[in-house]
Amino acid sequence: MRVALGAAALALLAGCASKSEPAYTPKELKSFEATSTLETLWQEDVGDGLGRARYPIAPAREGDNVFAADAQGVVMSFSADDGEERWEVDLDTPISSALTAIAGQVYLGTRNGEVISLDQSDGSVNWRSRVSSEVLAAPQANPELLVVQSIDGQVTALDRASGDERWVFSSSLPSLTLRGTGTPMVIEPVSFVGLANGRLTTIDNRNGQPLWDMQIATPQGRSEVERLVDLAGQPVLSREGRLFVTSYNGQLVALEATRGNVIWERELSSRHTPLLVGDLLFVVTDDSHVVAIDSTNGQEVWRNDALEDRWLTAPAFADGRVVVGDFEGYVHLIDAREGELVGRTEVDSSGISVPAVTEGDVIHVLANDGHFETLEVSP
Repeated sequence: MRVALGAAALALLAGCASKSEPAYTPKELKSFEATSTLETLWQEDVGDGLGRARYPIAPAREGDNVFAADAQGVVMSFSADDGEERWEVDLDTPISSALTAIAGQVYLGTRNGEVISLDQSDGSVNWRSRVSSEVLAAPQANPELLVVQSIDGQVTALDRASGDERWVFSSSLPSLTLRGTGTPMVIEPVSFVGLANGRLTTIDNRNGQPLWDMQIATPQGRSEVERLVDLAGQPVLSREGRLFVTSYNGQLVALEATRGNVIWERELSSRHTPLLVGDLLFVVTDDSHVVAIDSTNGQEVWRNDALEDRWLTAPAFADGRVVVGDFEGYVHLIDAREGELVGRTEVDSSGISVPAVTEGDVIHVLANDGHFETLEVSP
């Protein structure tokens, strides 16, 4: 039987911890000269939060609408500008994935293997469809398909309009994996899918057949934990056709997207999706270092270790700053060019485990207990 190993379980392997702290020893926050401020624009509560398991139910935004959900099935829509509630629905099923908002629809996955499409205007259900198992990765869309990766390693393409199954791709998984799955990168012709066995597969969206695959991270060590090599983040595709892939206990790799040829690679363990802004690739490592990499050659530009072992979220970008949240509920701003901390605020003591959603200088942050806050960066 395959066992999924969550971040909390991994932490317990490193030693004992109190209920409220990671097993790793997080660096204490030190004072610094802030050059950016974070002002609260509005705040609301979204249901009961992410649950004891802290499901990765990240919010989503399209236009002036922002959407958030809780682990029990509540989905809410707000005005991004002032937080006015536009609608609230209870799907009567436990939600487990991040939300995807695109072309007037909101897509999400559930613990019982459902994929649901909602109308952005009023929250009504367009369709519900079943896949093979629990969905932790946000469903990903191209003009015709919604591609869903479930925790058993199966990838299912659904018709975006009807939810009907179009094709299924199956993979073999190791006996032990991280709690979570990679999120496919979906474009019109193909889907790039990272798997728990350390392989990256490119799937033809016409029929679900693999076009090429390669080993990104190779299992090493005696124990199953040492041999974890999950591709738990989402591959990032540049306009020039370069694909950037992170792996746990493995490498950061830049590939030629069309054929999978390796452009460069470097030792860097991360289970988060990297962030590409211009020629800089920002990576949050598994020890919570924030690293800027020159995407053209793989060279490290800067590294900030001031937040080491604070269980940072995946990075977001807001008006020249890298945005990360931590286990104590702080939002941190790092200058994208220099790598220095420039701003910080405490949002909620329950902690932040899902990445922020940003638009220009506006940051939407969902805390673990469902506290939803929108911040504005200045100057």
